[in-house]
This record gives sequence, structure tokens and C-alpha cells, in this order.
Amino acid sequence: MRTSSQVFGQKLERWDEYSGVNPEELGDYPEGDILFPRDNVPMSRNSLRSARRWRRGYVPYTLTGSFSYQERNLIDQAFADYAKLTCVRFVPRSTEPDYLTITSDNTGCWSSVGKTGGAQQLNLQRPGCVTKKGTVVHELMHALGFLHEQNRWERDNYVSIKYQNIIRGTESNFEKAQPKTTDGLGIEYDYGSVMHYSEFAFSSNGLPTIKAKSPGVTLGQREGLSRNDIKKIRRMYKCNKGKSYV
Repeated sequence: MRTSSQVFGQKLERWDEYSGVNPEELGDYPEGDILFPRDNVPMSRNSLRSARRWRRGYVPYTLTGSFSYQERNLIDQAFADYAKLTCVRFVPRSTEPDYLTITSDNTGCWSSVGKTGGAQQLNLQRPGCVTKKGTVVHELMHALGFLHEQNRWERDNYVSIKYQNIIRGTESNFEKAQPKTTDGLGIEYDYGSVMHYSEFAFSSNGLPTIKAKSPGVTLGQREGLSRNDIKKIRRMYKCNKGKSYV
């Protein structure tokens, strides 16, 4: 009997960048690509509480997946974007007890949210999850402590969820947060966030599951960090206000 993660992997093998959805939206994990933390520390729907931050934004990692040269270069580009635009640093692990181990198992694109302790797996199935730099950036942003943009408590002011078009059994992926558990870090809702679902995420019939209330906007992208993504990371990790970022 196949596990749900194996089914995810097989779906992703058939995915291409012109399919109208992002690769992590094919998953059967919570919200498509999230592993729940091992304990019961409360978390918000947009960013986690400070207990799960990586100290000083320093994230050791090991790259254990069987990635090609081009795929490794794409991952390095994602790391470089964080270093260029924020104070977060992804650095090769030496002896640090808490670190990311980046794998390429045939189980899709997924990550825990925030630091969980010990060896923390982040998976990038190849080639789908390492086709677009923004997909790598997305999973790394989960690991830093961020969840999806369209689950913010105030999202109904910005988008409409079309439940009639959602695959039955995946409605919980669109659950809206409660204000008391949400920390948007003072940053406005961002249609263009690398953490936003696409318009057709989890569609059962090829029709939109999310519709923007503002005309002419595109929902989500997987090119890289948006301006508001950068602001959120800088605020969460208290990046030096005197530092000059490009």
C-alpha cells in the first residue's frame, strides 16, 4: 500500500512549471507542504513565536540529497538571496546540534516550520522542487518560522476562497487563523509573497480556489522573496537597522 507521501512524490513526477500550480501544492501534508512540530508550542498562522527562531538568524545545514550541479546551484542562489537581503545566513554545518538536513527523497517539497531541534529535515524532490528558485526559498522560509500568506486571519479582506472548487478533504488547507494567534509582524497582506498559494491550489475541477479582491494582481510567485517577505524576515530576526541591504 502506498503512503500519502509516496503518492505526493508520484504526482510531483508529473508536474511541470506550466501546470498552473506550485509543486508544494500537490502534497497531502498539512497545507500541502508542512510538517507539524513535535511538541505543542503554540504557533500563529503567519509566523511562529520567538521560541522557534534560529538564534541570530544563523542556520547550519547539510546537503545530503542527490542533487545535480544545476540544482545545487539553484539552492545556493536561494541561500545567497537571504544573505543579500536579510541578516539570515544558511551556512554549512560543522558540529552544531541543531541544523537543517536538505534531502531529495521522492516525497515532494516539505519542511517543518521554525527550528524544531536536532537534525531537521527539509525535502526538495528533484527535479520538481528544484525547478524554480522560489520553491526553495519558500521551503526555507517555512524553516525560518513562516506559514502561508493566505491563511492570515484577515485574508477575507483580500481574497475569496472558492470552497466549491477545492478537492474534497483538503478544505482544512485553507483554514483561517484567529486574530489572537496571528502575528503578521505589522506587514500588510501580500498577494505577491513567495508564501502565497497560487490561484488554482488544490483545485478539483480546474477552476480557481482563491480569487483576489483587487483587480489585476497575481497570487503568489516562485521567483524569490517579495519586498514584504524581506520586511517580515528582518522584523522577526531583528536584523540590524543600520545595515545596508541591496
